[in-house]
Amino acid sequence: MSHDANTARHRAFDWLLHSPLALPLVGLIVVSVLMAFASDNFFTVNNILNVLRQVSVVGILAVGMTFVILTGGIDLSVGAVMALAGTVAAGIMVNMGLPGGVGIAAALLVGLGLGLFNGVLVAWGKMPAIIVTLATMGIARGLGLIYSGGYPISGLPGWVSWFGVGRVGIMPVPVIIMIVVYALAWVLLQRTPFGRHVYAIGGNETAARLSGVRTRLVKLAVYAISGLTASLAAIVLTGRLMSGQPNAGVGFELDAIAAVVLGGTAIAGGRGLILGTLIGAVLLGILNNGLNLVGINPYMQDVIKGLIILLAIYIGREWR
Repeated sequence: MSHDANTARHRAFDWLLHSPLALPLVGLIVVSVLMAFASDNFFTVNNILNVLRQVSVVGILAVGMTFVILTGGIDLSVGAVMALAGTVAAGIMVNMGLPGGVGIAAALLVGLGLGLFNGVLVAWGKMPAIIVTLATMGIARGLGLIYSGGYPISGLPGWVSWFGVGRVGIMPVPVIIMIVVYALAWVLLQRTPFGRHVYAIGGNETAARLSGVRTRLVKLAVYAISGLTASLAAIVLTGRLMSGQPNAGVGFELDAIAAVVLGGTAIAGGRGLILGTLIGAVLLGILNNGLNLVGINPYMQDVIKGLIILLAIYIGREWR
């Protein structure tokens, strides 16, 4: 019995050292406990659901970012792409008077198109992802401002708000959308050859190519996925704000990267789990919510979150 107990403890410790989910889970538990002690309102059902609803937009963005980072890339354009997609959708519904379904389809096409644009330049143009997506961020932001004239586009049909503030039972619709997106991403990464190729490219792109992986097509696909998730996030945010905001999403790309890193995905690629990204997004939301509940200065909140992200990267590098 004692031998079995020692073996179980050894396995648990080994898992703690090597699982990509271990540190994010520990961090989530520790931060949740600290926030519960700091505020009596933290562990209420309404507050937890509110946290999940607040993280839904960044959580959806972080799904696409996870795919990109797993290949060793980065996508700095997701916040601007989200703003452009939401603005186009609103403009089609309000200014052009077309059905809402056309606006939503247009938003998805905008995100997918810009994602493919990034992927072509990275995979076939062999340009650095950080430069390509930084340029696309400027292009998308500028197009959104040109299209809208620099002003929000309001007057959307009432049903659009369902995507941002609707509920199914007690569960907010944005949270349901986020969970569905994560479930689909999990299937892609864990149950398909495509997912194995994503990890292989992040681990060693040259070896992956020599083993028959069509690395350029996989890279194209991950940036397309990132653009598509940005447009899904745009639909949720547009429903929440009930307007197309060309200036929306500023800094959201950094929050998405933070969620991926806090979730245990290696910034150099090749290692990480999509469930870890979800944990990272929730952890980021809990930090924001908890620091607000205890009245921490908003500027100091950015400092605290930045230090926590640096600590997460350092610990992840040392333990793995």
